[in-house]
Amino acid sequence: MENENKSRRNSRKFLVGSVIKKSGDKTIKVACFYKVPHAIYQKEVRRKTVIYAHDEDNKCGIGDSVRVFETRPLSRLKRWRVGSIISTAASAM
Repeated sequence: MENENKSRRNSRKFLVGSVIKKSGDKTIKVACFYKVPHAIYQKEVRRKTVIYAHDEDNKCGIGDSVRVFETRPLSRLKRWRVGSIISTAASAM
């Protein structure tokens, strides 16, 4: 039973995206881009998924590239949690 829970916990989904907005305390909006073929013309079309993620330490800034993983529901919209910051955006001076 315990091994089953560990394997399920370690097989969580994760996404890599960029922070597009800091909305509220400890919450960020992350845009994840992917490509799919067009139904008729078969050209690759760029699509976007926007998700809300929990940022416990408020470390993420707009433009940062982050890795988020799936978690239990934290609020009405938040189902993801920040795992790590891959790269930070250059701050505007």
